[in-house]
Amino acid sequence: MKKKVLILGVASVQMDAILELKKMGYETYACAMDRDGPGADVVDNFKKINILDVEAVINYINENDISLVYSVGSDLAMPVASYISEQLKMPHFVSEKTARICNNKNLMRENLGEGFKGNVKFQVVTCEKDKIELDYPFILKPADSQGQRGVKLVNSFDEYLKSYKIAKNYSRSGLVILEQFISGPELSVNGYVVNGEVMFLIASDRETWPEFTGLIHKHIVPTVNLTKETTDELTNIIGSACEKLGITNGPVYAQMKLEQGRPYIIEITPRLDGCHMWNILNYYTRVNLLKLTFEHLLNNDIAELKKQSEDLGNGYVLEFICQVPNTDADYSANQNEIQESLYNFNYYKQGENIRPVNGKLDKIGYFIYKS
Repeated sequence: MKKKVLILGVASVQMDAILELKKMGYETYACAMDRDGPGADVVDNFKKINILDVEAVINYINENDISLVYSVGSDLAMPVASYISEQLKMPHFVSEKTARICNNKNLMRENLGEGFKGNVKFQVVTCEKDKIELDYPFILKPADSQGQRGVKLVNSFDEYLKSYKIAKNYSRSGLVILEQFISGPELSVNGYVVNGEVMFLIASDRETWPEFTGLIHKHIVPTVNLTKETTDELTNIIGSACEKLGITNGPVYAQMKLEQGRPYIIEITPRLDGCHMWNILNYYTRVNLLKLTFEHLLNNDIAELKKQSEDLGNGYVLEFICQVPNTDADYSANQNEIQESLYNFNYYKQGENIRPVNGKLDKIGYFIYKS
């Protein structure tokens, strides 16, 4: 009888997981508040459940004799998946505590500690009257949201007051975090940990839209922004951060920035990223991180890591097509690039209304090509 796997969420990154699981021969289940993502169209069994309703998710797991609960690209889902897995003694990589710490930027910063190499200066504010201790400019963000919601580069007190209210609205805890602004190039770092050892680690350049702080436009591998010395320092920082945060097995994803050759952690979390990076890294390294994750969880099999190519060769670019929300999706300007790409996927049909996610410039599709 096929093992059954439940994925929390049905967005495009969860669709990736569902399709990979089906390819591997598993029966797939998914739940979400609404049937509003492409994962719902490809999964074997879909159920309308708010993933934060832990009791309802547990009942669904028990009713259907499900063997594994997991998610991809969602900080919100990871503490839920880890908590349920601990309660039901199902396979999991990290504790609910670790997943929750990484889902709360203030807890992540505090657990890394002020003296940790790679941490940045930060301050948690609970109301707009709190005294600001950081120098301008700084980054303001909700303590526990995702998808770049409410993130703003703040240059003045007036900007702070306006941005604080927006960020607070996105924060489930009501907390807002201010972080030292690191001015250099951005990196995405995808890793894989086995028994406390980082066995796979690839940094890619993260090109953002200049008019919107932090909003991703392209991922580029290999990075051109790291020297041998900086690569070694970045590797040490990720390894030490995993140890401090309790990430001992499974995927790890970090957003990092460089300033004067030093790497700093912007975010780090015990999950696969939310940008389909497994796909471009599969082209680049021959390792399928999605497949590895599920084989490790379900069968304690990490053979996929042996496929990593020693000669990485060609570089690749994953480019997002983005558009203002609440407008009709239009792919016509990218039609040639899409047709000539190695891989492409559209989140919407041509002309469909774009749902607001970050409220500024939302992803409507992506394509991969050789650089």
